[in-house]
Order: sequence, then C-alpha cells, then structure tokens
Amino acid sequence: MKQIATLFFLVISYLGYSQEITFTQTDLPITKFIDGTLLTPNSGSNTLAIIIAGSGPTDRDGNQNFLKTSNLKKLAVNLTNNGIATFRYDKRIVKQIRKGNVDPNIMFDNFVSDAIDVVNYFKKQNTYKKIYIIGHSQGSLIGMMAAKENVDGFVSLAGAGQTIDNVITEQIQKTAPMFTDDTKRVFSVLKEGKTTTDYPAALASVFDISVQRFIANWMSYNPQEEIKKLDMPILIVNGTKDLQVSVEEAKLLNDSAKNSELKLIDKMNHVLFIIEGDDQENAKSYNDHAGKVSEELINTIVAFIKK
Repeated sequence: MKQIATLFFLVISYLGYSQEITFTQTDLPITKFIDGTLLTPNSGSNTLAIIIAGSGPTDRDGNQNFLKTSNLKKLAVNLTNNGIATFRYDKRIVKQIRKGNVDPNIMFDNFVSDAIDVVNYFKKQNTYKKIYIIGHSQGSLIGMMAAKENVDGFVSLAGAGQTIDNVITEQIQKTAPMFTDDTKRVFSVLKEGKTTTDYPAALASVFDISVQRFIANWMSYNPQEEIKKLDMPILIVNGTKDLQVSVEEAKLLNDSAKNSELKLIDKMNHVLFIIEGDDQENAKSYNDHAGKVSEELINTIVAFIKK
C-alpha cells in the first residue's frame, strides 16, 4: 500500500493557551472507489473521527469545481490539532470524474456502503479505541446509516431532518413557489419507482433524468427514522445562518434521537463559516478559500468527542 506522509509543524491556540502541535498526513486507498487522507497527531491518539462530505462531487477537502472553501480540510486539521485523528475521503464520484468514467447507475446506497467500508477498514486496523463519524449535509444521513456499524459516536453537521423530497419541496416553495405543484408531482412519480421528463425547464437542475433514480433511492430514507436506530452519543449541530438547512431540521433530528445533544451556532452558515452580513455575503462564502471554520463548532465537537 502506497503511503505518502508529510509532517506539519503548527502553532495554535486552543482554550486560552498556546501549544506546538505536530501531526502526520497519510494518503490512504481504502477500496478501489475510495481514497482519503488520515491526519494523526504525533503525540498519538486512540480516537478517530471519520468526516463524510455533503452532496455532489465533493472531495475530501469539501470542495467542488466552483465551490472551494476547503471547509472539511480545515475541520480535520483543527480536530487533529486538538488530539483527535481524522480521516476524510473523496466521494466515489470524484474519482470517477477524474478518470472520465462516471457510473450512470450510481446510487445513494453506494455512498452508504463506501462509508461502511471506511469504518470497517479502521476497525480491522485496531489502531483506535474509539471511532466517531462526522457527517456534513448529505453526509449526515450517510453517516448515521454507517454509524450502525458499531461506532462510538455520531456528529451531524447541517443535516436534514426530513426526507430529501420534502426538503427540496420546501426550498422550491420559498424560492420559486410557482413550481411547487410540479415538484410534488415529479416526486410522486419517483416514489412509484418511475422516471419522467415531464417537468418545467426551470427544474432541470433538480430533476435531470440522469439523477432521478439516485434521488428516488436517497428519498427512500427518512433521517428521523434512521437516527432512532443509533444507540450511541449523538451531537447535532446547525448554524442559524444556514441557507440550505434550517435549524428546524436539526430540531427534528434531536427530537427523534435517543441520546443526543443539540447545538445551534449563532451566525454559522452551511459551509461552517461565521457570517456577519447579509445573504449576499453568505452566498459568496461558498467560494471563499480563506474562510475560517467556526471556532465554536471546533470546540463543541472536541468537547463532545473527549467526554
């Protein structure tokens, strides 16, 4: 197995005092579909946090072609600087795009099986006493389903509490209410196991025929039902300035979970940055490579994992 290790020397301040932190970065192939990056504190760690990205062709750092914040890389580095080993990985579709060979039949279930493969890989290594899953956005649902593989805790970041069809329908109602009935009609077709090309051109980005079976597979899972199946400590986090996932979604998850704590972070948006301004500033942050992940978020996750 090819491993590429790079040593970083960083000086950070955490909880009011300065400390020099070193960690090792190792690129790991998990399966033929999944490659990722392991960050390990040089002081050692018996705890691993696996970070799962959100929807779309999102890489291990949290980036897509025109959405580059490196928020998941920043999250991972901050957690590792606080003594928690982290592993983050490219979604399988990222590797397929790079090779010019995208599977047209890719399903949501594939993302779940990939996450399970990652968990099982590290469990077999027997290096860590505790393994946590951190899922962002779509990665929240993927993560809670993978967490059933006997991990020690689960963190949902900006995860939906409703099925994805309900989430999308609500977004359409708010932003383009004239297409609400069409949206509901298409989802009804998908629920029947069928596909359709009968939708307004304005909804093509949502209902392109190439993604309809994927969406149907995704919407068959209810986050409220899936989170009920978890018998472990759960942290549910949402920002009050999240334009995509409202705090109400987080509350739905919290109400459904057996053993959870809810953290709402003031002014944090969907890419985990603090936004002081308006929605325009919020939208611009989705491509702000210099943006900083919320310090309150980092401290909250560290405290949860180190309990």
